[in-house]
Amino acid sequence: MMSSSYVSLVPFLLLLLTALMMAAVSESRRSFQEILLQSGGVAATDGTQWAVLVAGSSGYYNYRHQADVCHAYQILKENGLKDENIIVFMYDDIAENEENPTKGIIINKPNGPDVYHGVPKDYTGDETTAANLYAVLLGNKTALSGGSGKVLNSGPNDHVFFYYTDHGSTGLVCMPVGDYIYANDLMNVLKQMEKAKKYMNMVIYIESCESGSMLQGLLPKDMGIYATTASNANESSWGYYCPDDPSAKYDTCLGDLYSIAWMEDSDAHNLGTETLRDQYLTVKKRTNLSHVMQYGNMALSEAFLSTYMGQSPKKVSSVPLDELSPSNSLAVPQRDADLIFFQRQVQKAPKGSVESAEAQKTLDEQMARRSHADRSINQIVNHLFGDSNAASILTAVRPEEQPVVDDWDCLKTFVRTYEQYCGRLSEYGMQYTRAMANMCNAGVDKDRMVAASIQACSGKA
Repeated sequence: MMSSSYVSLVPFLLLLLTALMMAAVSESRRSFQEILLQSGGVAATDGTQWAVLVAGSSGYYNYRHQADVCHAYQILKENGLKDENIIVFMYDDIAENEENPTKGIIINKPNGPDVYHGVPKDYTGDETTAANLYAVLLGNKTALSGGSGKVLNSGPNDHVFFYYTDHGSTGLVCMPVGDYIYANDLMNVLKQMEKAKKYMNMVIYIESCESGSMLQGLLPKDMGIYATTASNANESSWGYYCPDDPSAKYDTCLGDLYSIAWMEDSDAHNLGTETLRDQYLTVKKRTNLSHVMQYGNMALSEAFLSTYMGQSPKKVSSVPLDELSPSNSLAVPQRDADLIFFQRQVQKAPKGSVESAEAQKTLDEQMARRSHADRSINQIVNHLFGDSNAASILTAVRPEEQPVVDDWDCLKTFVRTYEQYCGRLSEYGMQYTRAMANMCNAGVDKDRMVAASIQACSGKA
């Protein structure tokens, strides 16, 4: 039989136990809020917002990439980011190009507004290199070659938005000048940024073919970075707003499907009420020709867009919401978008004229480069693996949790070897870096790759 004194303690003990449980719940909630705060969630701190915008191409037929970057700048500027905190890489050969029907103006959709005005010309022409981009991301002014000198002077309380748009392939994306950006090199830069406390959190958007390969199996989930890509590691991304009738004013695609999707969504919404996850789902639905992917720290996707892109108190929607769904505008695989431009040059030129002959010659040269890439890569693979195994080397895809190649130096060596003996990888030919990655994964060494390249291309670059 329990004593009366023990019985009298029971209500007290129950009350104490309840209080402890409530305290634990409160502590759990507090910890979650702290985690959310530290990860750039809805209660993010007042750190400075920085942005690096990169168009990785040149040439009027690649109009869309610089148009994308210019539009991205206008969104950030309209929502309060300062020019001193926005760094732009673009070759800048589009606005005044002789092919541009509206000189000095760049648009990102049919009948759209000028997105070129006011865009900072930080790194243009020969300054648009991978080395300069790495220097900017690391805040290393001494490593710069030309340009405005602007770098990420960000710190541990700041939020960084990095947007890249251009051509890419398995394991790499282009820059207008010089070397490619390889996925492992970009990842090393991001890790150096983290070590140097260059950000509290960072968001990355990448538009290119095989863009998922830049992050697949490489971006840790606990690194304070959230990223989305226009496609997975083995498919094309798509040019958009491409000319679909002979009377079209512009002869080139005006944007890219994934990029248009996130930017027109940003135009249409208050960035202070839409989260990164909300935008990802909207973009994924609209980008219905490739698989939009997300990588890194998923907790960060609960942050509002305004954490990274700013928020204007006078924000007014400029795009009807019913436009933010799959439409009938012409979309073209990235690697075929240049043919739209060159074919239209042939169609527009007066028959029998010098212009017609020149346009046809240019188109024929483009088609010849494609045939050369197809033929040389197939010959290399057949030489190394035989006809029966060639198909698997050309098409094999790794699981999503694995990087596309184990030995990145091998991939770089194979790309350089091919280009030495067979010529520069064209935007079309870049698709074959998947085969090169698979060769590396199969254990092919440099000497065998050199011998196969010489045999395929007769030793001529």
